[in-house]
Amino acid sequence: MNLDRSVLAFAGVVVLVSAILSVTVHPYWIALTIFAGLNMLQASMTGFCPAAMIFKKLGVRSGTAFD
Repeated sequence: MNLDRSVLAFAGVVVLVSAILSVTVHPYWIALTIFAGLNMLQASMTGFCPAAMIFKKLGVRSGTAFD
């Protein structure tokens, strides 16, 4: 799995877990979904993605979007 797919998979997991927690635990967990969405939006405009930087340091091979 390359860096791009790792970032997308991580974002998807965060959104799904946050949605489940907001339904089952407390509605304020939706804030995590909002944070993930805003982070994806700013990454699409600036190319800066903290998750990509972390995955790169963990040794995930490069993709095309987040070099």
